[in-house]
Amino acid sequence: MDSLLLYHTGYDIIHEPDIHHGRKNADFGQGFYLTLDQEFAYTWAREHKDQKVYVNRYVLDLDGLAVKTLERNADWYRYIFHNRQGYGDDYAEADIIRGPIANDTIFDLFGIVTSGFLTEEEALGVLLNGPCYEQIVLKSEKASRQLRWQDAEEIPLDVLRANRVRIQQEEEAFQKAAARILG
Repeated sequence: MDSLLLYHTGYDIIHEPDIHHGRKNADFGQGFYLTLDQEFAYTWAREHKDQKVYVNRYVLDLDGLAVKTLERNADWYRYIFHNRQGYGDDYAEADIIRGPIANDTIFDLFGIVTSGFLTEEEALGVLLNGPCYEQIVLKSEKASRQLRWQDAEEIPLDVLRANRVRIQQEEEAFQKAAARILG
């Protein structure tokens, strides 16, 4: 049996994920988002007033699931662009989609591309900079049924704040690289 150990960060302990709960215009469309990288799960966590933050740990049984894997390239960019613009899911037959996370500044890049001030190739050049974190998205009920919750850990406030500094440093480096490319 092939399986993956996965992590999901949020404000709740989630025993049974709902693939229909998230945004439809997220990177890989609507689904339940996870990562293989435990350190990234902790880094991705955000402090929210009067709420605890948890990293949930799961095991996903891959047997019989259709998995679409994307690389950080033009196909990945177009897929995210279509999803974020609400065009619909090009890989609707997949139970799971896995691939790189797009930097959140992609919203600005899409606006610039849509306005005609930047080509798709130039936008992709910007997005290829910086660290590459992988996300795994459960897209089907079948995949959701094959995900088993293991446990959850509360992230202490000092860890959340230290990780926020790290993310800000990565975002600043990305912005500087983008400015050089677009310069």
